[in-house]
Amino acid sequence: MLLEVQASARLFGGQRALLSRIRDECPQLPVAALSVAPTALAALALVRCMHDQAPGLQTASCSARTLATTLDALPLTALSAVAAHMPTLERLGCRTLAQVRRLPRGGMSRRFGAALLEALDQAYGLRTETYPWIVLPEQFSARLEFNSRIEVAQALMFGANRLLLQLKAWLVARQCGATGLVLHWEHDLVRRGDAHQGSIEVRTAEATRDVQHLAKLLAEHLGRTTLTAPVIEIRLEALGVEALSTVSTSLLPEDRVSGESLQQLIERLSARLGPEHVLCSEALADHRPQRMQAWTPASSASGGKSSRARKSIQVPGLVASHPPWILRQPIRLAVVRDRPLYQGPLVLLAGPERLEAGWWGKAEDTGDGDDDLTLRDYFIAESTLAGLLWIYRQRAAGDLAWYLHGVYG
Repeated sequence: MLLEVQASARLFGGQRALLSRIRDECPQLPVAALSVAPTALAALALVRCMHDQAPGLQTASCSARTLATTLDALPLTALSAVAAHMPTLERLGCRTLAQVRRLPRGGMSRRFGAALLEALDQAYGLRTETYPWIVLPEQFSARLEFNSRIEVAQALMFGANRLLLQLKAWLVARQCGATGLVLHWEHDLVRRGDAHQGSIEVRTAEATRDVQHLAKLLAEHLGRTTLTAPVIEIRLEALGVEALSTVSTSLLPEDRVSGESLQQLIERLSARLGPEHVLCSEALADHRPQRMQAWTPASSASGGKSSRARKSIQVPGLVASHPPWILRQPIRLAVVRDRPLYQGPLVLLAGPERLEAGWWGKAEDTGDGDDDLTLRDYFIAESTLAGLLWIYRQRAAGDLAWYLHGVYG
């Protein structure tokens, strides 16, 4: 990876501070060598030579004054354009880049082409370097092959984190976000048996490029996965790529938001506990109290989307006076001299709120014993011991009883 920082090194506190910052972040990435040079090809040549000499993180640098001397001592494999003609150059007695430069330029151009001379001039800073544009693929799909067999599903996160960093770079370059991803893995040919491969799909309610959040969701799913055979290769694929408009981050520390959002928390809990254990309410177009809402998985398409994407339902104003707790099964109240009793006589404070609905759904009995809600008068009542209650009087013929249906805080 080439970092062109000559024109913006001051923004990072100078070249030395920037190099120290990059060196500190290298352990998080698969970095083998790090070099600093006035030209890109010179930095590449130094990296290649260090990698060939010793494993692990190696560093090297050269200035503009020592550039020619440093490159002259490098072997022919340091530059790709020179290495392509290495057999012929070695028969001519060339072992280093300095010996290649001493050859007649006219003869080199006719025999090896202009690309070799152009690469040498760019590496030594004699010609301006040009970089070809990189065209990103329309779809993201990256694979990683392990050096050893992976026996535990959680260990796949080591390779998945590296692929997620590639996904983030791809999304940032395209100014997009992903609404999901799929992690595929290939089992070992020797011990896989009938299980050739496996996969895990992770979905989010909104497009995001926050790979830390995606990594948490993926880790939760892998924590509940058992591998049928050792894994030798994984592949990460992005799903639902959408254009993502972001807001510039504030330079003031107090304006920066830390932690995860509510939606990210819901998705992480759904992945850990299961979608059926994390629910959210969804308003329904029904006047009957116990059927005004339905509980759906918060991570599903209907419950996980933003409020703007949900179907807007006009809620009547009287709903604001309804209690927060509705009994699953109404309790029939005792009556003395036409006054309902619940831990003592009840005093009616407000009402009636007449409800005449549900006549169309008598055939749709849900099993709660409360399918006929066509004729009711609701009241807010006060009990000396129980507090505020929500009661109703049945107006159906032959049943004029009182029932307790809700409790206020």
